Amino acid sequence: MDHLDELEAQSIYILREAFARLKKLALLWSLGKDSNVMIWLARKAFFGRVPFPAMHVDTGKKFPEMYAFRDRFGKEWDLDLRVEPCPSIDSVDPTLPPAARSAARKTEGLKLALNKYGFDGLIAGIRRDEEATRAKERVFSPRGLEGEWDVRDQPPEFWDQFNASPPQGAHLRIHPILHWTEADIWAYTKRENIPIIPLYLTKDGKRYRSLGDQDITNPVASTASNIDEILAELDATKIPERAGRALDHETEDAFERLRVAGYL
Repeated sequence: MDHLDELEAQSIYILREAFARLKKLALLWSLGKDSNVMIWLARKAFFGRVPFPAMHVDTGKKFPEMYAFRDRFGKEWDLDLRVEPCPSIDSVDPTLPPAARSAARKTEGLKLALNKYGFDGLIAGIRRDEEATRAKERVFSPRGLEGEWDVRDQPPEFWDQFNASPPQGAHLRIHPILHWTEADIWAYTKRENIPIIPLYLTKDGKRYRSLGDQDITNPVASTASNIDEILAELDATKIPERAGRALDHETEDAFERLRVAGYL
């Protein structure tokens, strides 16, 4: 197998393990490149159809292109799509910086969805190389009763042996693409011909590398008009993937505070 085949096989194994060992799963669909790859992998893992809901925790502030993508491919991929709204910003910790406070609405929306459906497993498309706090994650990561993450108490995962028993009343986060890189995502997207949101391609000398809420996400300078050019650009750049996210330019601990509280 080549590198992409190995990544795909490992991710499919993780998805099947989660499905076999947890009672009630959902896949968190953020509509970006990573979670689109994750849905593609889930469709492969289960012979063409994702056998659990795909849940979009919606802040109501995504780009129009993202909503159009969701509406189209939710149907084309035959997903059991659940769109769950986030509460107002008044429900969020007022001590957080502005962008982090806006992003934290997603945490509160996720808590409401967990209470509504009683999921014991949530599949999320995060990667270790994307952000330093995420590098501390496990593939099967236990969460507390309120969705909180104890970064200092993570289970060992030797030889792909995963702890798939969430605490009573709590849930696990499962991360099938934790071991992928940004370049892996784009190379696989190209190989598999996975649809992409046009915001990832250059327009007027700029493009988005990471997509979030419209009011706290900015494009970066780029001339990449196709995936080959994106891969070449990634090979040469030293600019972080999340450089366009306002959240990542706030206080040093803002992102970790969000993650500990249950943010994706």
